[in-house]
Amino acid sequence: MSNTENTVIRPTREEALSAVETLLRWAGDNPSREGLLGTPDRVVRSYQEFFAGYDVDPNELLERTFEEVEGYDEIVLLRDIRFESHCEHHMAPIIGKAHVAYLPNNRVVGISKLARVVEAYAKRLQIQEKMTAQIANAINDVLQPKGVAVVIEAAHQCMTTRGVHKSGVTMVTSRMLGLFRTNPSTRREFLSLIGNPSSSAS
Repeated sequence: MSNTENTVIRPTREEALSAVETLLRWAGDNPSREGLLGTPDRVVRSYQEFFAGYDVDPNELLERTFEEVEGYDEIVLLRDIRFESHCEHHMAPIIGKAHVAYLPNNRVVGISKLARVVEAYAKRLQIQEKMTAQIANAINDVLQPKGVAVVIEAAHQCMTTRGVHKSGVTMVTSRMLGLFRTNPSTRREFLSLIGNPSSSAS
């Protein structure tokens, strides 16, 4: 397992299957009944997909760049990158979209790589504020551009399906680095391009 903050030893598949069975019993149902016989296996396979980001190094995704850009130095923006993540506090889904931009400094990266960086961080247990910063910091560290901007808009089912039960609420976070932070006109241009959501963090 790569890119975790602490070294983690994964349990065996059998241990994971047993854990799901325990949760089914704790919920008040019988894992042996017909409808639930395949549930532990399906849940374990789902978790492999939900949290595949732990096996991806976002920095490696950004390492292949292109320098033949004919002096292009304006905003590169990938807008409306849909993602699905999970809240690290309740393991409930976070569903939203990310807007990612940077100002090239003599080199650019393939646009699919920006989407994959978002995916790599989304496919982990997350809080939105941390994910926003992680995406921006990775792009800034590897590409060393003149500026990076990331805005994320998402709905949190830990809030809509439990707790306060408030549906229709969107959380917006932003991270601005370099010229996007220091140059108001550059920041305004980026916000205008993405539809100018009111950001709640920076």
